[in-house]
Amino acid sequence: MPMLRWWGHINKRVFNPRAIGSGKWPVLTHVGRSSGMTCRTPMDAHPVDGGYLFILVYGSASDWVRNVLAAGSAQLQVDGRTVDLTAPRVVGEDEAFQALADHVQRPPKALRIKEFLRMDLAVAPQPGAESSTPAPEPR
Repeated sequence: MPMLRWWGHINKRVFNPRAIGSGKWPVLTHVGRSSGMTCRTPMDAHPVDGGYLFILVYGSASDWVRNVLAAGSAQLQVDGRTVDLTAPRVVGEDEAFQALADHVQRPPKALRIKEFLRMDLAVAPQPGAESSTPAPEPR
């Protein structure tokens, strides 16, 4: 495991609320898989082609990762806007490093981070595009 679990609990209770309140970090909004409650988690979100990549500092067993994988979607508040994300999947470092821009610093090898979460931008239906649901017949 990359980081110790107890440190994650401290982050969740102490530092995350401060990070969210500061407005300086991207915030991922997701739904709890058991509680159904809306959760907000500050992130280090990296734009990649067609979506975003998240470094899984605590691994893929983290609550927020399991919530997003179970829901299949989330919203990211970044740079003053909200983007809908879908198709979450855990990827390895080869795929992640290939997707990241060259200027983005990679996690230090000492942290032994091998898992990343990649999500795609949700595609909104285009105006005038055909719907997959047939229109009701006129009466």
